[in-house]
Amino acid sequence: MGTRAARAGQPCPVSLQAVLGAVCPCSPVQDADTPLLPLQIYPDPELEAQVLSLAIRCIHSEEGCRWSGLIKHLQAHLGTCSFNVIPCPNRCSAKLSRRDLPDHIQHGCPKRRVKCEFCASDFTGEAFEGHQGTCPQESVYCENKCGARMMRRLLSQHALSECPKRTQPCTYCSKEFVFDTIQNHQYQCPRYPVPCPNQCGTPSIAREDVTTHLKESCNTAMLLCPFKEAGCKHRCPKLAMGRHLEESTKTHLGMVCALVSRQRQEILELRRELEELSVSSEGTLIWKIADYARKLQESKARSNYEFFSPPFYTHKYGYKLQVSAFLNGNGSGESSHLSVYIRVLPGEYDNLLEWPFSYRVTFSLLDQSDPSLSKPQHITETFHPDPNWKNFQKPPAIRSSLDESTLGFGYPKFISHEDIRKRNYVRDNAIYIKASVEIPQKILA
Repeated sequence: MGTRAARAGQPCPVSLQAVLGAVCPCSPVQDADTPLLPLQIYPDPELEAQVLSLAIRCIHSEEGCRWSGLIKHLQAHLGTCSFNVIPCPNRCSAKLSRRDLPDHIQHGCPKRRVKCEFCASDFTGEAFEGHQGTCPQESVYCENKCGARMMRRLLSQHALSECPKRTQPCTYCSKEFVFDTIQNHQYQCPRYPVPCPNQCGTPSIAREDVTTHLKESCNTAMLLCPFKEAGCKHRCPKLAMGRHLEESTKTHLGMVCALVSRQRQEILELRRELEELSVSSEGTLIWKIADYARKLQESKARSNYEFFSPPFYTHKYGYKLQVSAFLNGNGSGESSHLSVYIRVLPGEYDNLLEWPFSYRVTFSLLDQSDPSLSKPQHITETFHPDPNWKNFQKPPAIRSSLDESTLGFGYPKFISHEDIRKRNYVRDNAIYIKASVEIPQKILA
């Protein structure tokens, strides 16, 4: 609506509401401090017609509307403009552009009316969101992925008693299995009841207990005699075993005695093999005689008391030798000297060796003095075996204790008791005797 000031002859484009209570900026006569009153303002149809005939663009032109026309046609255009914001007709409090309204009414409006396609019930949009996914009439697939499809209201009963993929505990072992595999499990279930294979009449036995039953409880099980390790091969039902044991006591005793004898022989053989494995095969022996003072007194109390070293081989697959010592002397050295001898023992490879034994032998009593303080002065004696000496011929497999060759060959007066005390031949109550054999390189090769 156009307006005009009462005291001025010029048209005023300011709207009525804008000028009420304000000073008209277009009036040159009005007092600047006097506001306009409603009685001073009147309609101007001519001016209004001019204004309404002005050309304008839609107020939503920046949003994309391309309409343009006269001001008087604007309200009619806004009634159909796709960009004009209007309230939702369902009174859901939403305001949105006319072009977005159809989608809102159909999908987003919480006040819209929606009918469930499965149960045909009518809901508001807001209530329908809660109904979706729970409708009892909706067709759904089984959650166990068995492939079955049914209405949701039937799903729980199907999962409980019909679905082939449901889990179910085994009646016997309580472990859970998929229903369609539980029958195969029962062919292997350790607690599945099975009859006794001997048909002894015992009620059902858990599969895993059958072996124990046959061993300990089944009266018809065939058993081997408890003396089977001794050689008894008798086999009979469990009920008859007591009678067999009673009747065969003497037989079993003889078998056990024979077994003990065989085992004793095997033990001796194993000991001998173990000793052979522990024998040195490097041609050198260093023999420690510990507790020297006590052993010397023992030798003085017992005439010709002899101590023996561990055996040793001259080389791999060589001669087997042993050193012996009389701490209080032997023969011409008795009571005054340490006597040392070496002997040839029956060895594993004697049939492969040349006889008589003819390689140089060296004895040493080792000086245990500190090398940083003084040069050790070992007592050393060496000899070459005489081929005619009986001591170095091939020894028999079993030697008589009266055979003089068992005494070996050596030195009755190896070192006197007086000389032993001069240096550190005895230290920490122990002495060391070394024996070595020189084997030609061609023999070793």
